[in-house]
Amino acid sequence: MEEFESSTASKKTKPIYISAVISIALVLVMMGLLGLIMVHAKNLSDKVKENIVLNIIVSDAAKEVDVLALQKEMDVNPYVLKTEYVSKELAARNLQKDLGEDFVQFLGYNPLLSSIDVYMKAEYANNESIQSLSRQLSKNPLVNEVTYQKSLIDMVNQNLNVISLIILAFAGVLMIIAIALINNTIRLAIYSERFLIKSMQLVGATKNFIRKPFLGYGIAHGFLGGLFAVILLLAALYVAQKQIPELVVLSNWYELGAIFIAVVGMGILISFLSTYFAVSKYLRLKTYNLYR
Repeated sequence: MEEFESSTASKKTKPIYISAVISIALVLVMMGLLGLIMVHAKNLSDKVKENIVLNIIVSDAAKEVDVLALQKEMDVNPYVLKTEYVSKELAARNLQKDLGEDFVQFLGYNPLLSSIDVYMKAEYANNESIQSLSRQLSKNPLVNEVTYQKSLIDMVNQNLNVISLIILAFAGVLMIIAIALINNTIRLAIYSERFLIKSMQLVGATKNFIRKPFLGYGIAHGFLGGLFAVILLLAALYVAQKQIPELVVLSNWYELGAIFIAVVGMGILISFLSTYFAVSKYLRLKTYNLYR
């Protein structure tokens, strides 16, 4: 008879816990998708910043050996990501392509100067860092002029800051919603076990003894929900990269791995805490309140 009752109770509660795992997984998918958006947005902003160019126009009297030495000096600068040397001849060919005519032949000489295109690291692609580097370069006798688009840099940084704040605010709201949804789902699952909890308490079981199996189930459900969420996120990422191949460039597997671990960890933590507080609630309730 006891075996029959235990089997019947198990059959009744199994669908509830399955739905709890599915609910946890779906909520964690939303959080994971937001994490993926944040990572790709950050990487995209870094790519944009790293394409901002600082042009070092060198003196016409400078020797190419000295210019190349200056380029090597810039390559080891902590602010600099990479550099490109543009000789007078290369600059002339590039301008001829843009104009569609041979201006050198028309003028009888090449008026362009050699230059070094400097690409800044993302964290230093701001006017303060660039101005500091520009002042240092201006003291070099080889340098004729240092140019960059100050207004473009300001606009890029301002827009990226606004977008980052919006995403962070949205992440905060979604986090609160996710915690509330997972908590309510687990509370409903524990609600179905309230009589079992009270029965164990009435026969003398300690609170920790009663909590232990529920917390174990809570951790398992959080882990399974997180695992299912990671599988769904990988599928979504695969489809997105098929539709938009450029996303592969923005993907960093270390960051993606951190997101997936965080999703599973969040599922376990929220599920554990929600289970703990839900079980504790029914341990405190009087028997007659269980029917309300």
